[in-house]
Amino acid sequence: MTITTERHRGHRDLPRLMGLMTGDEKHGPAATSTLDALWVLYDRVLRVTPGRLDDPGRDRFLLSKGHGPMAYYAVLAAKGFLPVEWLPGFGSYDSPLGHHPDRVLVPGAEIGSGSLGHGLPIAVGTALGLRARGLDEPRVWVLTGDAELDEGSNHEAIAYAGPAGLDRLHTVVIDNSSASHGRPGGIAARFEAAGWSALSVDGRDHEALYAAFTAPHPGRPHVVVARVEPKAA
Repeated sequence: MTITTERHRGHRDLPRLMGLMTGDEKHGPAATSTLDALWVLYDRVLRVTPGRLDDPGRDRFLLSKGHGPMAYYAVLAAKGFLPVEWLPGFGSYDSPLGHHPDRVLVPGAEIGSGSLGHGLPIAVGTALGLRARGLDEPRVWVLTGDAELDEGSNHEAIAYAGPAGLDRLHTVVIDNSSASHGRPGGIAARFEAAGWSALSVDGRDHEALYAAFTAPHPGRPHVVVARVEPKAA
């Protein structure tokens, strides 16, 4: 598998990179809602590079919101994880870039995603596994959508992670007001009730995202609710 060595693209290049991906299953709103959070994570927060994909000490990023992965692929291409030349083939029969990421085919993808409700439970298991191995430095990040939190498996993961003190676990919830079930006090309150550290920010404000992503949370898992424009009906 050939990995590009060109790693000097910036945030301003992302619209062009996303524009290279065409097809009927783009899930454009789902993709664009995650773009800024993904960029800040890969540009300023995650301790993982194309040369460290097998390093036990790397941070793990799990894309649970796997439908509409155009933003994810664009960011990975901008950061040199995969060749830009792959992008125009998005979703085609022989392309490694499917409508849902495949960890076997996409360099840097930690899980195959698409079925909602799986990413956060997998992230809890990943954090537990790292703890059991005595790996205290790697952080586990998972990105979900607000509607995805309707899945019961996520509530079980939230309820477990707080009392377990999984302070290497971080969740980013992209809130585009598409959830079917409301939560008293909002999304952050649901996590706080389970013992998490929680912050809500403007999901388009890079400095606010960075501050929230790097806020200290000793002894507790951390969630950042990134509010973006509501998804059109």
